[in-house]
Amino acid sequence: MEEGAPISDEDVQESYGLEGAAYIMDEFKVSSLFNVVYGIRYSNYGAMGPGDIYSYDADGDVIDTTTYASGEFYQWYHNLEPRLAMNYILNDVSSVKASYARNNQYVHLLSNSTSGSPTDIWLPSSNNIKPQQSDQVTLGYFRNFKKNMFEFSVEGYYKWLDNLIDYRTGAQTNFNDFVEGDLLYGAGKAYGVELLLRKKKGDFTGWVGYTLSRSLRQVDGVNDGNWYPARQDRIHDISVVTMYSFSERVAASASWIYYTGDAVTFPSGKYEMNGVVYNYYSERNGYRMPTYHRLDLGLTLYGKKFKTSIDPDTGEEIKKEKKFQSNWNFSVYNAYARENAFQINFEENEDTGQTEAVQLSLFKAVPSITYSFNF
Repeated sequence: MEEGAPISDEDVQESYGLEGAAYIMDEFKVSSLFNVVYGIRYSNYGAMGPGDIYSYDADGDVIDTTTYASGEFYQWYHNLEPRLAMNYILNDVSSVKASYARNNQYVHLLSNSTSGSPTDIWLPSSNNIKPQQSDQVTLGYFRNFKKNMFEFSVEGYYKWLDNLIDYRTGAQTNFNDFVEGDLLYGAGKAYGVELLLRKKKGDFTGWVGYTLSRSLRQVDGVNDGNWYPARQDRIHDISVVTMYSFSERVAASASWIYYTGDAVTFPSGKYEMNGVVYNYYSERNGYRMPTYHRLDLGLTLYGKKFKTSIDPDTGEEIKKEKKFQSNWNFSVYNAYARENAFQINFEENEDTGQTEAVQLSLFKAVPSITYSFNF
């Protein structure tokens, strides 16, 4: 989608479909240390009317139109999805896990990577759009420490993707009944390693997680057929979550997240036509949004869970759970008011004639108070 494309209030044709699935699995204990879970899932999807269904040539031009009535199916997809998970216990505190899974997705996210228009649309499978398919393998090591107070894990994964969709350069993806003609299809791969350290017991609990990953695509007609980052390609992703219980009725929490900015397409030049200046785009997703990070804080005050009374006959204290319970939560979103970029627009400076990048941020620090109860 070109930056500055008009926003329309025109209705577009709705899409309809029916999805179904069935799954069987079995668990097999090879030994007291080695466990295997395997199964297979059958999934299907039927695209149906009412609506006008288009067929396109290689250039994305409509070559045929067929009208289908309400409830009339015009395309079916059937897929088998095998699953396998294995767990081997090394000793009392550690284990190794491995898995394989195939998945099919019948609803597709089309991300517009132009920096000034961070819009996403969802498209169902159709006669033109095949289901996206992935095959993923994982291998991980898991270990507990200090009598299960701490848990550590490291897990690697690799995913092969097929039938991914992207759009032609200059495509209008919003409010377009013929958007399928602007789509291109290709393959993808995603791989990475995830590390997690969690404290599970005590007044102070929480976890630290780090993911190093890549998500890449290869689509004929985009970037000269070379591999390029997906919009959601986040190389580094860090999360720190802490919780502390001061007492049964007072608890505090803090969470900090950090990740590499999304891959986006920035203009690499500009040209003028009929007195109008247009941006020129070259490499798809060849740039990055600024790094994202923020800190969230919270404090929860719990109401009394029990009420006490004295037994008149025995003089003993009786504790009974209250039917009405409530709590207050005080929180601050983005506590240090980081101005994270929501979108970046490119505007021409009237004084210098130079094109400048202008960042738009939505929220700084946002405090909130929540009162909840149950009975």
